Amino acid sequence: MSTSENGILIVGGGLAATRTAEQLRKSEYTGPVTIVSDEVHLPYDRPPLSKDVLHADLDDVALKPAEFYAENDITLRLGSAVTSLDTAARTVTLADGSVLGYDELVIATGLVPKRIPSFPDLDGIRVLRSLDDALALRAHAGSARQAVIIGAGFIGCEVAASLRKLGVEVALVEPQPAPLASVLGEQVGNLVTRLHRAEGVDVRPGIGVAEVRGENGHVTAVVLSDGSELPADLVVVGIGSRPATDWLEGSGLAVDNGVVCDEAGRTSAAGVWALGDVASWRDAAGHQARVEHWSNVAEQARVIVPSMLGQEAPSVIVVPYFWSDQYDVKIQCLGEPEATDTVHIVEDDGRKFLAFYERDGVVAGVVGGGMPGKVMKTRAKIASGAPIADVLPAS
Repeated sequence: MSTSENGILIVGGGLAATRTAEQLRKSEYTGPVTIVSDEVHLPYDRPPLSKDVLHADLDDVALKPAEFYAENDITLRLGSAVTSLDTAARTVTLADGSVLGYDELVIATGLVPKRIPSFPDLDGIRVLRSLDDALALRAHAGSARQAVIIGAGFIGCEVAASLRKLGVEVALVEPQPAPLASVLGEQVGNLVTRLHRAEGVDVRPGIGVAEVRGENGHVTAVVLSDGSELPADLVVVGIGSRPATDWLEGSGLAVDNGVVCDEAGRTSAAGVWALGDVASWRDAAGHQARVEHWSNVAEQARVIVPSMLGQEAPSVIVVPYFWSDQYDVKIQCLGEPEATDTVHIVEDDGRKFLAFYERDGVVAGVVGGGMPGKVMKTRAKIASGAPIADVLPAS
């Protein structure tokens, strides 16, 4: 890597930024390390936002205390949005007009929530991505009586569960045939539907939203595409997110569903790297893949830092893992299941379940609801591409 007094600049305020900084110091890099984030909070963990932060009085989700950054000589510039990148000059410009130079730049800006442009500007329509979003939603939920959640992906399902714990009446609207159907397939989606309906959620699959209505500047109802109307004093839009790359426009950096990287996180510009949800890395098969899994970030940091420092990067075989807490059921996924896989539901007690995903005769993934031990013991089988027969119960 090139060296000057600028050191390594990390743009982002979440897990990817903190893990990268931490890995740099573990790798005995002694130059300047600066984290720049548009948020005023210490870099924090996002998974609790739709769970503990919403239904419990959890305000502190910082990944590391302030002392960690001071003790490791990591500079934090919080509340400083980066607006542009000049790869030739190796500088970034902040919203306040200040310019920061870098020897190496790490892009870890994550995602921004998608919105529905046709919706009117009404109080009570919310998205959930940041800690401030979560705290505002929790405050609103304290007085809300009827909520409509648009989109039954993981965020939508988790918010539904959290709001039900707070006693709010919830309707969950999803154009797919079932919650999570686009990710986990309709069969497992139906099991998730059952879970939510058992908790009193009005699940409306296979239907869209026609309009949102309001009075006196506040949302009052959601009209569905079949003409039915759902009363609502709170609407949460959970229709997915997109990579936070708007600030890279005009930089010349290759962006295609995220910042395009090689298998070590190098971008198309010298001295610029990317990891986490914003980054599309080349996988072992030569395909570009952007993986939105919490566990993926630490593995990428273990590769990107030694590559940046000219050290030998470890060879890592990663079995993707993610989880979702909904009521008393932890839904866990190992591998890369797809909605088009053949699904084998091997256990189902009416609430908890275990399902294996088959693709081309091998086990591609496993999803369990309330089955942590049985999910985790499948890791080696997925990593080795074992035949599906190896994990199915003997007939």
